[in-house]
Amino acid sequence: MNVRVDHAQPADAPIIAQMVGELLREIMAAIGTQAFSFHQQETEARARSWMTDGKYRVLLACDADQGEPLGFLALYESIALYAEGSFGTIPELFVRPAYRSNGVGAALLSEAKRMGEAMGWRRIEVTTPPLPQFDRTLAFYQQQGFSISGGRKLKVELS
Repeated sequence: MNVRVDHAQPADAPIIAQMVGELLREIMAAIGTQAFSFHQQETEARARSWMTDGKYRVLLACDADQGEPLGFLALYESIALYAEGSFGTIPELFVRPAYRSNGVGAALLSEAKRMGEAMGWRRIEVTTPPLPQFDRTLAFYQQQGFSISGGRKLKVELS
């Protein structure tokens, strides 16, 4: 498969939002819990606004021959004392199921690493979806050079 990775533009917000919905539905189906709410138009508006402001960077993988969207990776800059400075956080990475194991995710992560180095980040962090349902996802990240840094992702809802 010939994969092209582009830096998404605000005009790409509809397809990015659509794939976010696909990602969230897949996670909820696997864990059997309504863990997220999703609204296409609201997600599009947020993605468009955040990309315009430069807060949210998105890499979009497409079939280089047909232009069909295959997946995406989102990044934002974080800072922390434990990380010794600024670093990237991947809040979402999704490859459509039909295109998995074809190098799409690896191409997205490779470009994210190049981007992070250019930004002067010391690292890139990612949280996997729930385990054991997403053990393959964890194995994929490890194959791409990520290592477990401990803990679990927790949240508290605010009003």
